[in-house]
Amino acid sequence: MGINKKIKEKIVLALDVDTLDEAKILVKELKDYTGVFKVGLQFIMANGVEVFKFIKDEGGKFFFDIKLHDIPNTVKKASENIVRQGASFFNLHAAGGAEMMRQAAEGANKAAEETGQELPVILAVTLLTSISEEVLNNELQIKDNTTNYALNLAKLAKLSGMSGVVASAHECAGIKSACGRDFKVLCPGIRPGWSVKDDQKRIATPAFAVSQGADFLVIGRAVTASGDKIGAMEKIYEEIEGVL
Repeated sequence: MGINKKIKEKIVLALDVDTLDEAKILVKELKDYTGVFKVGLQFIMANGVEVFKFIKDEGGKFFFDIKLHDIPNTVKKASENIVRQGASFFNLHAAGGAEMMRQAAEGANKAAEETGQELPVILAVTLLTSISEEVLNNELQIKDNTTNYALNLAKLAKLSGMSGVVASAHECAGIKSACGRDFKVLCPGIRPGWSVKDDQKRIATPAFAVSQGADFLVIGRAVTASGDKIGAMEKIYEEIEGVL
């Protein structure tokens, strides 16, 4: 099938594998279908940052899924260094507060200006998709529902200079309504109907997420664990095309 560029820009492929060689194979095989490759802590702690250069050399973009959450100055300096690594996307926890997010944006802007790079998309994580309402209320002792909690953090993120948020597809429409169509929403927990649910709670299909206004969809094991990765990706493309 021909590659739909609008769909490609939405696809964030999670390189949640154990070795650099496995990641390289996925990048080479799926780069034509993938807007940005997500590299997270599991991979970096085992393999380091060599994969960043490999992705860029292959003509791709990478999202450093680091979820920063620390004192503002530390996050600012980390954000500067992430930009210097060439990231097109990175993220932090909105729960770190407004000052932390503002400092991250300031550091990223500074490094982008100094290096002549395009400013990355900086996303604030509202609530992990593994967190159910029961966990939010009873374990974290936050007496709110997941939708309202995520929405309030999204509003704070926008005021603090973030490009957008990481949020469940189930919160996407409300966030777009409150924060504007240009405020980006990246949705993890994307599971086609034919794939397994795994450990995430607030999941959604690709078609549902796009119908709710999602700008980016994190695709992981539904493709990377498939025996026919291209076939799995093409099925996802077909599903999204049906709602565009």
